[in-house]
Amino acid sequence: MQRIAIIGASGFTGAELLRLCAGHPDFDVVVATGETQAGNSVADLYPSLAAHYPDLTYSTTDAAAVDGCDVVFLGLPHGASQALVPGLLDSVGHVIDLAADFRLRDPALYPAWYGEAHEVPDLLDEAAYGLPELFRADLLGARLVAVAGCYPTAASLALVPFMRAGAIEPGGIVVDAASGVSGAGRPPKPNTTFCAVDEDFSAYGLVGGPGESGLGHRHTPEIEQSLSTTADGTTVPGVSVLFTPHLAPMNRGILATCYARPTTAMDTDGAMAILSDFYADEPFIVVDERSPSTKATLGSNAAHLTVRVDPRTGLLVAICAIDNLVKGASGQAIQCANAVLGLDESTGLTTIGLYP
Repeated sequence: MQRIAIIGASGFTGAELLRLCAGHPDFDVVVATGETQAGNSVADLYPSLAAHYPDLTYSTTDAAAVDGCDVVFLGLPHGASQALVPGLLDSVGHVIDLAADFRLRDPALYPAWYGEAHEVPDLLDEAAYGLPELFRADLLGARLVAVAGCYPTAASLALVPFMRAGAIEPGGIVVDAASGVSGAGRPPKPNTTFCAVDEDFSAYGLVGGPGESGLGHRHTPEIEQSLSTTADGTTVPGVSVLFTPHLAPMNRGILATCYARPTTAMDTDGAMAILSDFYADEPFIVVDERSPSTKATLGSNAAHLTVRVDPRTGLLVAICAIDNLVKGASGQAIQCANAVLGLDESTGLTTIGLYP
């Protein structure tokens, strides 16, 4: 059994990690930390987990407590992982970080998009980017994995097959995506209460919006980095993305609708063939003519994809649906951990969504 620690296990991604680890035949959670919940039982905060974790109690973060663990998952707010990771790499087998702290390769992007300089920029090149379907070769044996963000996962899965085929122009890409409220985390916020979200649909993270950097949503450079990285790690120049996220009145799920200009004449059948061939051997990817639905992915690590080419405008429209807490976060983290450890990537994960 692999000894597992989850630092930041009291949030929604932490709870989802606990749920998925409970069904993993090779994972044994020995430490679960949660600063605001220290001393409280996991079962009290999340009764849904009581059957598997009747006696597990949240503790404060203590590096000594995770010493010797095979895998440590970090489910912390942005910026917190940077202080912990250097020490953890010397005392545990592998670190799987679900935050954005190590996703961007260029350290200059952090002050521009996240408002602070990176504390340990020398580790950015070591961190493997955690989106197995697109960057699997970097994962096996990696000490540090930066799990892809939820929005970048959906957008990248939809568009990268066409970028790598040279089938779409790198500039002028538009990504419109909507997420469920769980993407904002467990702590209450004025704009995520039931009364604020119910019967509402709104865009946020707008270019030049109040309280923003003026550049737009901070997942934008991650999407651009993913789209511009080829299979052999080289960079495609000129990739630019206009990304607009939306908050939808649902608990979980992401639907990303992505628009790009084909480089040559293409129809829907040709585009579907590119998408289907690219993901032919991927167990978590469903490519179909049906319009993807967030409900179809609920609770699963699956991504549902389709594509169309509009004969009138010539634009390619690629659509992806995922569960933001599973394939967009905790499920993907476990898939990455499986890959790092040399296990079958599907171990402990399902492609089957809950319905209704």
